[in-house]
Amino acid sequence: MTSKPLPLTPELHAYLVAHGSSPDGTVRDLYEETIAALPDQAVMQVAPEQAAFLTFLVRLLGVRQAVEVGTFTGLSSLAIARGLPEDGRLTCFDISEEYTGIARRYWEQAGVADRIELRIGPAGDTLRELPLERHLDFAFIDADKTGYPVYWDELVPRMRPGGVIAVDNTLRGGRVLAPRDADDRAIAAFNDEVLADVRVETVMLPIADGVTLARVR
Repeated sequence: MTSKPLPLTPELHAYLVAHGSSPDGTVRDLYEETIAALPDQAVMQVAPEQAAFLTFLVRLLGVRQAVEVGTFTGLSSLAIARGLPEDGRLTCFDISEEYTGIARRYWEQAGVADRIELRIGPAGDTLRELPLERHLDFAFIDADKTGYPVYWDELVPRMRPGGVIAVDNTLRGGRVLAPRDADDRAIAAFNDEVLADVRVETVMLPIADGVTLARVR
């Protein structure tokens, strides 16, 4: 059973954003620089309200050990790091020195660079360098969509019981209902895989392009 969904019009979305915590100058500067410097790639950046949600969630969960797969110019990693305690640690996995060079500048500006370790290389390989024990409190997946099942399979066994994995772009602009390309098909299949995974309990939220939260049993 379900209730009638609420249509999120542009006006209602603006209201929603206006009634949450406002992004500070660092977030605004990073968001705007990414759009100006990388207009064709800026769609890969999380929305400011999504960044605020990540910070809130990480603080709420009391996260100390976190992982991010897909860093781009650093808005999501900045948000996660800000939610960590001073001795918390975030390990970021990405393949681009160029994009993450922007991220490094903003980590320094925000005073969280000492909480973040960046590892460059294909995440399917570099994730395997993490300890095999269940030690992670939080993970955020926002990289190449066809790679999601690989990242999922590497992360779930490394999450502590009660740890949370957040996965971005799980609605694909609504195209999971009628996939148009390989990425759409990959996400639709991944969503079904996660739903059937008995190791986790999940909820899908209509934030930005869809965020799935999975709590590891």
